[in-house]
Amino acid sequence: MPRLKLPAVLGVFIFMMLAQGPSHGLFAQNSSESKYEVLSPWAEVDSIPLRGISPRIDNLVGKKIGLFVNYKRAARPIGLALEKRLKSMFSQSEVSFFYSLQWNVLESENDNKEKFKTWAKNNDAVILLVGD
Repeated sequence: MPRLKLPAVLGVFIFMMLAQGPSHGLFAQNSSESKYEVLSPWAEVDSIPLRGISPRIDNLVGKKIGLFVNYKRAARPIGLALEKRLKSMFSQSEVSFFYSLQWNVLESENDNKEKFKTWAKNNDAVILLVGD
């Protein structure tokens, strides 16, 4: 019986508030107090113009393929397995690795950053390997 007291009291309260009508109780609203703020759906404009994505290559035959291996534990085994698979499928292609020891190559020390830029420019295609 004590468990039913709270729902019963709440039920009576809600019934009384609803019975008073829209101008009283829960629905009371003074129209002179209503204020709305209008927000723009547009984001701020970025001053850097957009560029399209790099053109895609039609196939990997005879291409230089770079495998970017991040610092995660499983990335290196994935890279080695992928290299084996790529060489079996595209024997004329050349595969190179870039091993990253930091989570962000471009924010790491300048020597590694320059090595990365040189490596990336010398490849026709790059595959990013994340070892999660």
